[in-house]
Amino acid sequence: MSQNNPPKDQQTSSHKKTISLPISRVRLIMKSSPDVSSINQDALFLTTKATELFVQHLARSSFLNGSGRETNSLSYSDLASTAEETETFHFLTDILPKKILARDYLKSLEEMQEEDADF
Repeated sequence: MSQNNPPKDQQTSSHKKTISLPISRVRLIMKSSPDVSSINQDALFLTTKATELFVQHLARSSFLNGSGRETNSLSYSDLASTAEETETFHFLTDILPKKILARDYLKSLEEMQEEDADF
Protein backbone atom coordinates (compact mmCIF):
# COMPACT_ATOMS: atom_id res chain seq x y z
CA MET A 1 0.00 0.00 0.00
CA SER A 2 1.38 3.38 -0.95
CA GLN A 3 1.93 6.01 1.71
CA ASN A 4 0.06 8.66 -0.31
CA ASN A 5 -3.23 6.74 -0.43
CA PRO A 6 -5.13 6.31 2.85
CA PRO A 7 -6.77 2.93 3.53
CA LYS A 8 -10.22 2.36 1.97
CA ASP A 9 -12.00 2.53 5.37
CA GLN A 10 -10.41 5.88 6.13
CA GLN A 11 -11.40 7.21 2.67
CA THR A 12 -15.01 6.12 3.19
CA SER A 13 -15.27 7.75 6.61
CA SER A 14 -13.76 11.00 5.31
CA HIS A 15 -16.27 10.97 2.41
CA LYS A 16 -19.17 10.63 4.85
CA LYS A 17 -18.00 13.68 6.78
CA THR A 18 -18.12 15.93 3.70
CA ILE A 19 -21.69 15.18 2.58
CA SER A 20 -25.11 15.65 4.14
CA LEU A 21 -27.36 13.58 1.88
CA PRO A 22 -27.79 9.89 2.73
CA ILE A 23 -25.59 7.87 0.39
CA SER A 24 -27.87 4.84 0.68
CA ARG A 25 -30.81 6.85 -0.67
CA VAL A 26 -28.76 8.14 -3.61
CA ARG A 27 -27.59 4.58 -4.32
CA LEU A 28 -31.22 3.40 -4.30
CA ILE A 29 -32.22 6.14 -6.76
CA MET A 30 -29.27 5.34 -9.03
CA LYS A 31 -30.06 1.62 -8.96
CA SER A 32 -33.67 2.32 -9.95
CA SER A 33 -32.39 3.05 -13.46
CA PRO A 34 -32.46 -0.04 -15.67
CA ASP A 35 -29.20 1.13 -17.30
CA VAL A 36 -27.23 0.86 -14.04
CA SER A 37 -25.94 -2.56 -13.05
CA SER A 38 -23.25 -1.65 -10.52
CA ILE A 39 -22.17 1.56 -8.85
CA ASN A 40 -18.57 2.47 -8.11
CA GLN A 41 -18.11 4.00 -4.63
CA ASP A 42 -16.31 7.03 -6.05
CA ALA A 43 -19.10 7.62 -8.58
CA LEU A 44 -21.66 7.29 -5.80
CA PHE A 45 -19.82 9.82 -3.64
CA LEU A 46 -19.38 12.30 -6.51
CA THR A 47 -23.04 12.00 -7.54
CA THR A 48 -24.14 12.55 -3.96
CA LYS A 49 -21.85 15.57 -3.54
CA ALA A 50 -22.92 17.07 -6.89
CA THR A 51 -26.59 16.64 -5.95
CA GLU A 52 -26.00 18.31 -2.61
CA LEU A 53 -24.21 21.26 -4.23
CA PHE A 54 -26.99 21.62 -6.81
CA VAL A 55 -29.69 21.68 -4.13
CA GLN A 56 -27.70 24.26 -2.16
CA HIS A 57 -27.33 26.43 -5.27
CA LEU A 58 -31.05 26.19 -6.05
CA ALA A 59 -31.99 27.04 -2.46
CA ARG A 60 -29.56 29.96 -2.26
CA SER A 61 -30.73 31.39 -5.60
CA SER A 62 -34.36 30.98 -4.59
CA PHE A 63 -33.75 32.62 -1.24
CA LEU A 64 -31.95 35.61 -2.74
CA ASN A 65 -34.44 36.11 -5.60
CA GLY A 66 -37.60 35.37 -3.64
CA SER A 67 -39.39 36.75 -0.65
CA GLY A 68 -37.15 34.81 1.73
CA ARG A 69 -34.88 37.70 2.55
CA GLU A 70 -37.66 39.66 4.24
CA THR A 71 -39.05 36.71 6.20
CA ASN A 72 -35.78 34.78 6.54
CA SER A 73 -37.48 31.70 5.07
CA LEU A 74 -37.70 29.78 1.83
CA SER A 75 -41.05 28.75 0.39
CA TYR A 76 -42.23 26.51 -2.43
CA SER A 77 -43.30 29.58 -4.41
CA ASP A 78 -39.73 30.93 -4.19
CA LEU A 79 -38.40 27.67 -5.66
CA ALA A 80 -41.08 27.60 -8.38
CA SER A 81 -40.40 31.23 -9.34
CA THR A 82 -36.67 30.58 -9.56
CA ALA A 83 -37.26 27.53 -11.76
CA GLU A 84 -39.48 29.54 -14.08
CA GLU A 85 -37.46 32.76 -14.22
CA THR A 86 -33.87 31.52 -14.22
CA GLU A 87 -32.61 29.88 -17.39
CA THR A 88 -30.23 27.61 -15.46
CA PHE A 89 -33.14 26.05 -13.54
CA HIS A 90 -35.74 26.20 -16.31
CA PHE A 91 -35.63 22.41 -16.75
CA LEU A 92 -37.27 22.13 -13.31
CA THR A 93 -40.51 23.89 -14.32
CA ASP A 94 -42.32 20.56 -14.74
CA ILE A 95 -41.18 19.39 -11.32
CA LEU A 96 -41.73 22.74 -9.54
CA PRO A 97 -44.77 24.29 -11.22
CA LYS A 98 -46.22 27.48 -9.83
CA LYS A 99 -49.23 26.77 -7.66
CA ILE A 100 -52.54 28.12 -8.88
CA LEU A 101 -55.95 28.12 -7.27
CA ALA A 102 -58.45 25.56 -8.50
CA ARG A 103 -60.88 28.27 -9.64
CA ASP A 104 -58.12 29.91 -11.70
CA TYR A 105 -57.26 26.58 -13.28
CA LEU A 106 -60.90 25.82 -14.07
CA LYS A 107 -61.32 29.27 -15.60
CA SER A 108 -58.27 28.82 -17.86
CA LEU A 109 -59.49 25.33 -18.78
CA GLU A 110 -62.88 26.76 -19.82
CA GLU A 111 -61.14 29.43 -21.89
CA MET A 112 -59.04 26.81 -23.65
CA GLN A 113 -62.15 24.73 -24.39
CA GLU A 114 -63.91 27.81 -25.79
CA GLU A 115 -60.94 28.53 -28.04
CA ASP A 116 -60.97 24.92 -29.28
CA ALA A 117 -64.72 25.15 -29.96
CA ASP A 118 -64.16 28.30 -32.08
CA PHE A 119 -62.04 26.33 -34.55
